[in-house]
Amino acid sequence: MYDLIVIGGGPAGYIAAIRAGQLGKKVACVEVERPGGTCLNWGCIPTKALLKNAHVYHQAKHQAELFGLSYDNLSFDWSKVVGRSRKVSDKMANGVQFLFRKNKVDLLTGFGSIEGEGKVGVTDKDGNKTVHEAKNIIVATGCKPRELPPLPFDHKTVLSSKDAMVLEKRPESMLIIGAGAIGVEFAYIYKCFGTDVTLVEMQPTLLPVEDEEIGKALQKSYKKLGVNCLTDTKVTEFKNNGDSVTLTVEGKKGTEQVTAETCLVAIGVAPVLPGGTEPELDERGFVKTGSRYETNLKNVYAIGDIDGPPWLAHTGMYEALQCVDGIFVEGFEPKRVGNFPGCTYCHPEVASVGKTEQALKEEGIEYKVGKFPFQALGKAHAIGDPEGMVKLLFGKEHGELLGAHIIGENATDLIAEMGLALDMELTTEEIHSTIHAHPTIAEAIHEATLDADGHALHM
Repeated sequence: MYDLIVIGGGPAGYIAAIRAGQLGKKVACVEVERPGGTCLNWGCIPTKALLKNAHVYHQAKHQAELFGLSYDNLSFDWSKVVGRSRKVSDKMANGVQFLFRKNKVDLLTGFGSIEGEGKVGVTDKDGNKTVHEAKNIIVATGCKPRELPPLPFDHKTVLSSKDAMVLEKRPESMLIIGAGAIGVEFAYIYKCFGTDVTLVEMQPTLLPVEDEEIGKALQKSYKKLGVNCLTDTKVTEFKNNGDSVTLTVEGKKGTEQVTAETCLVAIGVAPVLPGGTEPELDERGFVKTGSRYETNLKNVYAIGDIDGPPWLAHTGMYEALQCVDGIFVEGFEPKRVGNFPGCTYCHPEVASVGKTEQALKEEGIEYKVGKFPFQALGKAHAIGDPEGMVKLLFGKEHGELLGAHIIGENATDLIAEMGLALDMELTTEEIHSTIHAHPTIAEAIHEATLDADGHALHM
């Protein structure tokens, strides 16, 4: 009898299993392939390796002279580019397996199912099923790429994000439907390696969930890079030609057709449910949970992507800790996700936490804005990346931070300071009284805070 069985070994699932192990509980984790889930095996980690490869190649090709470098016959080996990302993923997956052993977590390989109260089935690749008993069950089965019914994945011409990571041959052209984080990241990767990329997005800007000004800044950067960005554009017809894809789109230029060798569908995610007894679902198909992450099934909980947005690895990890401590630590009251950072790892990077300017306007909240461009930063010029800015939003009356939006070098690392400031309800005075080291990109946060009060020093 286990104290806990976790179904799903992604960021939410493996963290839940490790945490329960740390608490001295008898734990098992069920995973179809290997620990790490989509994030480690087919998402966050391998895509960041591909993005780094792309950026290094782009810098060598377009900025070598800036750094006083020269070369002859610069080229790349696509198989090695893809191979490096897989090696990074393999190393991290092995790390999770080590952590399982360290914390005495049993790894049960197979497809997990809820077989009634306190029972979890594990079906291996040969169809053999074993049933295990547990006092508590956590469902952390995550999500998969959402398919377009008129244009189903064929994994050769019509691609999911997983397909786009392991293509044997780099395509000469690519259509990308959806300009969220996945869409813009792959647009950067493939464009840097010479693919002709067209991004199609229904909303007015790239990264529609981000502050509108940041989305527009990224689109300007992508235009300079050579990505064809069709924003405010709806796809009305889809055609898989076998060796290419043709989309009929309606946008600012009216109706037109665009064709490419491949089409990446990046329109979001769909839930992956365990087999057997199904917990109650919401109208979108995700598992409904209460304040302690409990489902309608006795002693069954759900965390991570499977219980709905935000679909982020770090929020899943947060939920894992809250849920497990809520189950096993006496007197602990779990918290739901509140403020959380959103990060996109294209170049320039984009990161945010808190309210957007459009949200503050819609809610009728009075605010003041502080901005600082990387163009005015000595460190940004020293490293050859002066593109970007920090945009901060503060309450007008008390000066408390309401939202932070960053585009540029190291944005995804800089946002951590802003998350802490938001949670601590820090004000303009408290942030600009904090000394930020010189020369750093983080100085832009200090200067943007000063700018909100009209006191920016370097612009």
